[in-house]
Amino acid sequence: DLGIAAVTAEHPQVFTVEEMMPHVQHMKGGHSKNLFLKDKKKKGFWLVTVLHNRQINLNDLAKKLGVGSGNLRFADENAMLEKLKVGQGCATPLALFCDQGDVRFVLDAGFLEGGHEMVYFHPMTNSATMGLSPDDFLKFVRSTGHDPIIVHFD
Repeated sequence: DLGIAAVTAEHPQVFTVEEMMPHVQHMKGGHSKNLFLKDKKKKGFWLVTVLHNRQINLNDLAKKLGVGSGNLRFADENAMLEKLKVGQGCATPLALFCDQGDVRFVLDAGFLEGGHEMVYFHPMTNSATMGLSPDDFLKFVRSTGHDPIIVHFD
């Protein structure tokens, strides 16, 4: 037991940030957008979690991660089901406990440096949103054996 406190709000099933935000905008803090990517050369997988309003350029991200521009692609749903046990629209760092060491986790520094009291993610389903303190979130992620790669997207 990690002693983590969480709040959860149920809402209709959502597949995009645009669909989600009307249901959770009353929950103050950092809301997430999650990208499940693969490195086409090394065949590695990346879960990238950014603040919901970030625009992500995959070529710029690939350079920051040292995998070479043009080498990051969206992974297919079958890979996400295999590695994280969640389907389309449900990518979440809360699924990292399912990973057997194949997925590297990239976290937007804005979650930790934005002064957020709570940070929000889907809890293995896209019909709910779960909030944790940033410290508890990091405690959970590290308990899964993942050391987040913190990236500044500004």
